[in-house]
Amino acid sequence: MTSPIAISFVDTDLAALEGAQGKLGLLVSPDGKLDPAGRRLSRLTRGALARLVEGPAWEKVKPGEGVVLNWPAGLAAAGLMAVKLSRRPSPEEARRAGASLAKFKGAEALLVAAGGTARIADLALGLALRGYDFTTHKTGEKDQPQDARIMVAKPDEARADAAALLAVAEGVFFTRDLINEPANVLTTRDFAARLEGMRALGLEVEILEEADLAKMGMGALLGVGQGSESPSKIAVLQWKGAEGAPLALIGKGVVFDTGGISLKPPGGMEDMTMDMGGAGVVAGVMHALARRRAPAHVVGLIGLVENMPSGTAQRPGDVVTSMKGDTIEVINTDAEGRLVLADVMWYAQDRFNPAGMIDLATLTGAIIIALGHENAGVFSNNDALCNAFLKAAQAEGEGAWRMPLGAAYDEKLKSRIADMKNVGGRDGGAITAAQFLQRFVKPETAWIHLDIAGVASVKSDTMLAPKGATGWGVMALDRLIRDHFEG
Repeated sequence: MTSPIAISFVDTDLAALEGAQGKLGLLVSPDGKLDPAGRRLSRLTRGALARLVEGPAWEKVKPGEGVVLNWPAGLAAAGLMAVKLSRRPSPEEARRAGASLAKFKGAEALLVAAGGTARIADLALGLALRGYDFTTHKTGEKDQPQDARIMVAKPDEARADAAALLAVAEGVFFTRDLINEPANVLTTRDFAARLEGMRALGLEVEILEEADLAKMGMGALLGVGQGSESPSKIAVLQWKGAEGAPLALIGKGVVFDTGGISLKPPGGMEDMTMDMGGAGVVAGVMHALARRRAPAHVVGLIGLVENMPSGTAQRPGDVVTSMKGDTIEVINTDAEGRLVLADVMWYAQDRFNPAGMIDLATLTGAIIIALGHENAGVFSNNDALCNAFLKAAQAEGEGAWRMPLGAAYDEKLKSRIADMKNVGGRDGGAITAAQFLQRFVKPETAWIHLDIAGVASVKSDTMLAPKGATGWGVMALDRLIRDHFEG
């Protein structure tokens, strides 16, 4: 994890406000009424705080956002932020308040006077998530992240309430770090090594090598990586917090995607370091489950490959045979993710007979055209599982929108020389990709396909993340597991 804010919960000590170094945060109700900490700060600032929250400007401040007094007289702190927070805030409002405090904090220490405010755990989650910064490859003097202390009436209760959410935040950080890493660092070998390191959390981790995959007949996956010097692998991660059939999470882990022989245009190709975003989310969810000791049985399977052009690379027109036994005519080597997922999904069903299966992949540019960067595309063969996921995503503020499936789209995948083609044309590209994957889902398996190409990494800040990797999906899937797969 990179530069997380170390959050602690401390007893209320009004005298500490005067001499606190760094930054101060204060939670204030929409009506501007100050609690004891606010009244003390108002006296110390000679009424400046009271004038702020009693004036007309306070009415224009949105819940979860704040106003800053820089270098306030009477305080040692470099700044004081008054954050508007309802007495009974929603989780989103509390997380927004935490994110506002994180942006205000910067690299300095922060002390937040929260009193008996509700949803302190969500405020802490927003503070942690928005405080992330990926600085691994920046040389020279680096700003060292400082602690954030939240002053509350009952710190032990707040600490216990926040523990599970902050464990999920660690999973989000793990995902963001993986997605942000450049491809010369995060090779298939390095990715596998990082996953093996998760044994320390209590996960069972198994790495299947190319020879193992060849014995099982995974010609679709192996064809994608045959042009790269980085060996293709499958990582199998198990969290056995309960008995019974597991939920299977499948991640596309293309550590870099040049497009292969169907080479991508050079403009923006550097962003293809994030083409392992689905694998990153699966890894982050498994990290979160282990950290919070979830009473659930979940298995994560990650297909690790690199798609490169070379003398040994797969060619357009090649025919490969999947583990299922179906043959696939490769029309476009840049439609490689679905080939990886096809074999991993079939293996997951054969080995684990899962209670449900969810695959995640930065699969198509078409989903970005359809939904932009606000929502992931959701495709499913099971209404109950799909609706449960959509509810979980909405509860966690992670945009997701259900897309159609239908037999008519299968017509586009017909091949003259094989059982199917790997692409179906430009129109409906995200849907035909999902239709392709559905051919590798057994009739009895409840399945969701999440196309996260538009949400895995973004070019501008979001409420809970700086630009770059977002960690989208870790919180939604963790919520789904808590609500429906824990015994």
